[in-house]
Amino acid sequence: MKFSKKVLLFLSVMGPGIITANIDNDASGITTYSVAGARFGYALLWTLIPTTVALVVIQEMVARMGVVTGKGLSDLIRENYGVKSTFYMMAALLIANFGTTLANFAGWAASMDILGLSKYIMVPVGAVSVWFLVTKGSYRAVERVLLFACLLYFGYVISGFMAKPDWFPVFKNTFVPQIKWDSEYAILSIAVIGTTITPWMQFYLQSSIAEKGIRKEDYKASRLDVILGCSITDIVAFFIIVTCAATLFPSGIRINEASEAAIALKPLAGEYASFIFALCLANGSLLGVIIVPLATAYYICEAMGWEAGINKTFREAPQFMWIYTALIVVSALVILIPGAPLVFLMILASVVNGILLPFVLIYALSLVNNTKIMGEYVNPKSYNYISWGTVAVIICLAVFFVVTSIMPMGGKI
Repeated sequence: MKFSKKVLLFLSVMGPGIITANIDNDASGITTYSVAGARFGYALLWTLIPTTVALVVIQEMVARMGVVTGKGLSDLIRENYGVKSTFYMMAALLIANFGTTLANFAGWAASMDILGLSKYIMVPVGAVSVWFLVTKGSYRAVERVLLFACLLYFGYVISGFMAKPDWFPVFKNTFVPQIKWDSEYAILSIAVIGTTITPWMQFYLQSSIAEKGIRKEDYKASRLDVILGCSITDIVAFFIIVTCAATLFPSGIRINEASEAAIALKPLAGEYASFIFALCLANGSLLGVIIVPLATAYYICEAMGWEAGINKTFREAPQFMWIYTALIVVSALVILIPGAPLVFLMILASVVNGILLPFVLIYALSLVNNTKIMGEYVNPKSYNYISWGTVAVIICLAVFFVVTSIMPMGGKI
């Protein structure tokens, strides 16, 4: 009886952790993992283990704050650090998330092209569909759609097995780091970590937990939701790398986009593997189009003290709904403009994300250790050592990533 009650409790709480972590495997994430496998084979698989640990640590802290306070992260930042600093952070995050939304629309357009459908039809169809889902649906309805869509990520697991990898080197490289003193290897190592832990995730996770109304007594179930979500997302990432490492790397096929990987897989792993890869790219891209603008609307409205939530109407939360609508419409229109500077905008978004992530994590750590806010739910000392260590590593990686991104970008400007 107790076991069945625990299962029912988990099912009622499940959602925010699994959705947030899995949708981080959007177009940008899938591209990063595909390129990593194609260029270095299995050599970068080991990075997924420390990345998973870091992701679990950070997401668990943020989820705990959402459960204990019932508020979003930007809400807490505004209340404790003032409107001015919060405003500047929200403005920068708006720029970063606009670029991320563009990347996801680009992934959606590319996957539709592989499937033989015109982007000039499918981009508007995708934009209208996600807009209607969020603005006209309830939180529960949106969550159910997102959880179902997360199941489609397991298509990458299928494509991984269809690629027929040699499993001995796969597992060896997963648990035994293979370091290469190569600048491209270093940048891709950082990109794997950077694409998995992003600023928008922290805001969306805490806001969705607050809106769902998860209580303190449900905290253990919520923590399991987070751990499960983080584990699943990196299992998916593992199979994306394996797929490209087993097929594209031995043939010396270099790619720059996930869509190129899907096309290249056809003669190497078969038409079905290529189709599954493209379909999963479309799924991940569209989910990113839903969540990233939604996260943006959440944290801007919370920071400014405006009403926010999927359960609200346009009349009840006009700013929330219009911010979401504007991001969807503008991003879709930019994708349809021939010759639009998409690469520059995406690189800019990555740089801004890299700059902001350490600030977001420091704010989160300061808040989660504030007894006035968290009471008995502050981090224990041992957890703080892990947390601050994780943040220190991420700051170093973020600085390196920003510098290496700005250097080539500066040459193009």
